Amino acid sequence: MSVSIFGQDATQERAENARLSSFVGALALGDLVKSTLGPKGMNKILHSTSTGEITVTNDGATILKSIALDNPAAKILVNISKVQDDEVGDGTTSVTVLAAEILREAEKLVTLKHVHPQTVIEGFRIASKAALEALEKSATDNGKDAAAFREDLLAIARTTLSSKVLAADKDYFAELAVSAVLRLKGSTDLEHIQIIKKQGGKLTDSYLDEGFILDKKMGVNCPHKIENAKILIANTPMDTDKIKIFGARVKVDGTGKLAELERAEREKMKAKVAKIKSHGVTCFVNRQLIYNYPESLFAEAGIMSIEHADFEGVERLALVSGGEIASTFDQPELVKLGKCDTIEEIMIGEDKLIKFSGVAAGEACTVVLRGATGQMIEEADRSLHDALSVLSQTVKETRVTLGGGCAEMTMANAVDEEAKRTDGKKALAVESFARALRQIPTILADNAGYDSSDLVAKLRAAHYEGRSDAGLDMEKGIVGSMKECGVTESYKLKRQVVLSASEAAEMILRVDDILRSAPRRRDGH
Repeated sequence: MSVSIFGQDATQERAENARLSSFVGALALGDLVKSTLGPKGMNKILHSTSTGEITVTNDGATILKSIALDNPAAKILVNISKVQDDEVGDGTTSVTVLAAEILREAEKLVTLKHVHPQTVIEGFRIASKAALEALEKSATDNGKDAAAFREDLLAIARTTLSSKVLAADKDYFAELAVSAVLRLKGSTDLEHIQIIKKQGGKLTDSYLDEGFILDKKMGVNCPHKIENAKILIANTPMDTDKIKIFGARVKVDGTGKLAELERAEREKMKAKVAKIKSHGVTCFVNRQLIYNYPESLFAEAGIMSIEHADFEGVERLALVSGGEIASTFDQPELVKLGKCDTIEEIMIGEDKLIKFSGVAAGEACTVVLRGATGQMIEEADRSLHDALSVLSQTVKETRVTLGGGCAEMTMANAVDEEAKRTDGKKALAVESFARALRQIPTILADNAGYDSSDLVAKLRAAHYEGRSDAGLDMEKGIVGSMKECGVTESYKLKRQVVLSASEAAEMILRVDDILRSAPRRRDGH
């Protein structure tokens, strides 16, 4: 006799049904993004029906976080792609596709060969360990040789950008990204690299500029260039003081009294400006508006005033100039001023912006992105952010490995060798893991329109012959040397892909029940 212990509208999926639901969700998500993988991957259009906004992208993380999902297993894959994006910045499609392929192999073992999920998990753990060991052995480290390491970084940037919208100009943007990251001197804080997007021109009109650029205009009649600037960054109201009680009214019995009120307000503002001037500043940057009267007072004193600098701009300016954001001005000795060599107005396209050169944080720089359409610039921004993230992580973990399916084939062959030494049904799971790894070069070839069966068989044979640098040359559609082609990837990225994908697959395989709670009822609605 079956008795339901759940409340109304709550549901339960058990055993095979739960497992099948998980497999179906994960495989569908893998199939959705796998066509975007590699240098010949296709784009997706994300169209919001509520706002009408259109995004054109092949970035896995952007696609996955933009779609509403109902399947729990699919949501787990979305989460691992977010972790990959946060940890390394790239490889979000690879990790989702590899997890889906591992689960595809696991489904065959569990449903067709009736291998218990726990046995499959044990086999996958053995395979994952063997794969990571092979990856570590194949990695090279040029961290001690500055010139060789810079070449490694350029190769990684070119490889990362070759699958993005910037692929046609990857050499130009690789140089730009490497120069920006090397300015950070080993830091992974990308806050020091500001990206400004300005529509117009073409992608190669983009450039790297030292210092900090603020997308705002200077105050009227202010000096338009200042040398050896002392900057006070503030978040304070610089409009006329308002009566703060809602609905309050002031009654006066003559226009003279009204003039007195206005005079009192002006005197109050004059006193506030005098306090700011007492700090010995030559530039005043405010998060809020600066009204005409205080602006004219600053202009008379020869102080450059910049109003309504957005919160992110103020925060970043404080970071790079070495200043602090102030809101009160009674104690000048406690306020830390920002410093820079020059502040001047520059033109980008038809827009005027303010450039802060020679800032205290010497590693700060700004990338100005140009492009024909808003969608193109947004996608270029995402592509460049991925490249900057991977490069900053590589500066920290200097080992690199080869791309183009080379690393995956190296790992797959090592896992196959491990399978020969593994006894019992676990060996089936180890072999399945190797097949899943070989699916990455297969998908790369399929997306480029080549014969994947032929190419991957040749690649496998090349690795067994001892050509450890063999991979897929996507330009010519042949098996070539990845060292000669310069197809290099970050070791940390590849390692994180295998770790995250195998852990996610293991988590989903362990599921034998899916319990859905009923939505909470709201009385009276």
